[in-house]
This record gives sequence, structure tokens and C-alpha cells, in this order.
Amino acid sequence: MSRRDETIFALSSGALPSGVAVVRLSGPESGAAVTALVGQWPEPRRAALRTLRAGDGSVIDRGLVLWLPGPASFTGEDMAEFQVHGGPAVVAALLARLADLPRLRAAEPGEFTRRAFLAGRIDLAEAEGLADLVAAETEAQRRQAIRQSGGALSRQAEAWRTRIVTMRALIEAELDFPDEDDVPGSVSDAVWSEAAALLAEIETALADAGRGERLRRGYEVVLTGPPNAGKSSLLNALARRDAAIVTEEPGTTRDLIEVRLDLDGLPVILVDSAGLRDAAGRVEQEGIRRARERAAAADLVLWLSPADAPVEPERPASGVPLLVLRTKCDLTAGRPDDRSAGVPPAEGDGSGALGWGPAGGGDRGGDRAGAGMGLPVSAATGEGLDRLRAEIVARAGVALGRGEDPLITRARHREALTAAADGLRRALSFDTLPLELRAEDLRAAGDAIGRITGRVGVEDLLDVIFGQFCIGK
Repeated sequence: MSRRDETIFALSSGALPSGVAVVRLSGPESGAAVTALVGQWPEPRRAALRTLRAGDGSVIDRGLVLWLPGPASFTGEDMAEFQVHGGPAVVAALLARLADLPRLRAAEPGEFTRRAFLAGRIDLAEAEGLADLVAAETEAQRRQAIRQSGGALSRQAEAWRTRIVTMRALIEAELDFPDEDDVPGSVSDAVWSEAAALLAEIETALADAGRGERLRRGYEVVLTGPPNAGKSSLLNALARRDAAIVTEEPGTTRDLIEVRLDLDGLPVILVDSAGLRDAAGRVEQEGIRRARERAAAADLVLWLSPADAPVEPERPASGVPLLVLRTKCDLTAGRPDDRSAGVPPAEGDGSGALGWGPAGGGDRGGDRAGAGMGLPVSAATGEGLDRLRAEIVARAGVALGRGEDPLITRARHREALTAAADGLRRALSFDTLPLELRAEDLRAAGDAIGRITGRVGVEDLLDVIFGQFCIGK
């Protein structure tokens, strides 16, 4: 638990060694720490070149010092920054010097941002946006994080909550002053009309297919198929590095191997899995179980079958879209058309195609069958890989909402808005109940929305949310 009377410090820049390292302080002793290291405060909010000294007067380094007095700072407290050369020894000496000063201690993960939240400088949704911005790996994730850290969700949630507060105030006026001429008897009718409109807006936000959450975690593509179908080779070819071990021995891959890719600005997670077969040892059986479990939860399954072998896909029971790839097509070049041997007829029932088809909506169960034989690919020659990448990008773009800006980016937001919608729905449905009880449902809906920004009842969530930050943020 953070104590506001303590001054915290941490390295807030990247891994060492680096060109420059930034050490950040926040708390009431920040000014005293600056004085102890450089002799006097620089002018507020202006970088000054100073010599930083250890307790015995020896030089630690020469660097830039910034003095940022509160409350006009990120945390709302007095803050300071030391920008020094990014050598491990330099930073270690500086941190050791700060640790020797009274009432200073090393910061916990996310503690600077937590102090900013507690001081009212940012709200909880904006803090989560900052965490997402630090973790963003692709352009699409960066844009979403910028919107949330800039208050897009917060502004909408506050607007919804304000409307509920207004509705409750009107109902309270009708309850408290039923005989007053300036409180018209039809006021509750207007309230319930407004509640219905608000419920429709929240339901629209909830009906986004989880695009914001999926964008945060990435579009997951699981490679499945029989042993030695070329799954690991294809993973390495798409990743353009040796991420998985490749041998001619069946059952080489026994555990799941993940590779995170940035495809056209979209986050895609490729997952290599154990080859599916009946005759397998105990360890391999566990790998097969995990492969099937992961495929059932994926956004897309690629079934790999050698070009000269029959195609017998194992479709996930969950109805995840499945595309067939005919691998090692370079080995059948020039032969009669062996690649179509044993290929099942195309299926177009919308429950997940067997074959190579168009993006088909990108969501589960949205495929239409294409050519029954699947897409020929070769990890050795690169044949078909560009088309495969384009297909994955097209499907990921649909699933993640390319060009759209979903409000909801975390399960916590969805749970809060679902609870708010439930409260509004109860208030609207039970129109025979006393007005006081229906007003209580409105209050519950408003409180649920307030939890998004941290206005209401989030104390038990703070450790979880801010624990996701790196130290120094």
C-alpha cells in the first residue's frame, strides 16, 4: 500500500545499458533529494546541467536535472527527474545514493501512476490506457491506448453517469414534492423514456464482439494438423526466425509455442502445437490435449496437411473458423494433381469452412467454403505465404475492428456496463413497483458506470490494476 508521506524513486526509462537513463522521484522529500545531490534546485520545469554527487562528495555523473513542484505534476506531488548516462554502474550508484537519503524508498510497480490517480490527476480508465500504451506492440494497439489514456472511455462513462444522476434527481423531486406545481406529475414518464434511450446506447457499446479486448491481447491463430505436416516450419517462415525446433521425427513439438507478430499494424499471435494423432506417449498426449484446448479458444485455426496426403481436418467443437493449408507443395511440383487426393467437398453451412475461403466476416462461424483443396504453401520456397499473410490480416482486421474505435477495452469495463444495463433493464421492466425501488435500480446502474473511472468502489481493484505497470511508471 502506497503511503503519500513517503518519497519514492525508480528508474523510469528502458533497459540498461542505454544512451540516457531517467530516474524519477515523487513525494515530499523530492526537493531535499535534489539539494543533496546537486546543491540547489534548478528553475522549476527547466532542465539544468548539474553534477550529481555521492554522500562523500565524489562525482556520480553529470546530467540534466528537472525540478517539478506539485501540484502541477504528473502525481500531483513534488517531483524530480535525473537524466544521466545509461550505464548500469552510473544508475546503480545514483539509486544507491537515493536509497541512503532519509524517508526515500524504491517505488513499487505502477506506484507513480497510482499516486496520480489518488491525487485526481487521472481516472482509473485513463490509468489503464497508460498501461496499455506502455505495453502496445502494434500501431492499432497504440491508437487504442492513446484514445483511452486521453479519456475517450472516461468522458462517455461520465456522460452516461451524469444522465442517470439527473434521472434520479427528477424522481427524488417527484417523491419529495408530489403536490408541488413546479414538479410536473409526468416527470417520471420522461425519466423512463430517457432510461430506455440510455439502455440502448449501452447495449450498442456492449455489442462490439469484444473487439477492444481482442485488440489488446492479439488475434490468435493456432496451427494444427497431423505430425510432420510442417507446422513448425510454417511458424518459422511466417515469423522470419527460428522460433520452433524442426526435425523429421514425428512428435517433436509437444508444447505450445507462441510468436507475436505485427502484421500490417495488427497484433497477431501464432501458436504452434503438437501434431494430432492417436498413437502417442503420455507426454505427447498432454501436448495434444493442450493443442485441442487452445484451438477451441482461438480466433482462427489453420489445418496443415501435406500436399500429397489426404485432407482429414479435425474441426474444433467450438466452431472456430478453420482454413486448410496444403503444405510442402514444392515437393509435388510437376507431378499429377496429387494435392486434391482425399479432399472433402467444400462446406458452406456457415459453421466454419473446410477449405480456402474469403475473410467471411472474421468472427466465429462466419466462413463460407472456398476451394476444397486448400491453399498450397511451402515454407521452403515461400509459395503461398504472401497470400496466407494477406488472409490472416483481412480476418484480423474484421475481428479487431480496423478503422473502428471500440470503447470497451477490458473485461472490467464490460462487466461494469453489463451491470449498468441490468440495472436499467430492471428499472424499466418492473413498472408496477414503487418508484423508490425503481430509483434504487437506477442508483445501482450509476454506481456500476462509476466503477469504470474509479468514482465508486474500486479500492479492492487498485493493487491488481496498478500492479500491471512496470516499476518507474
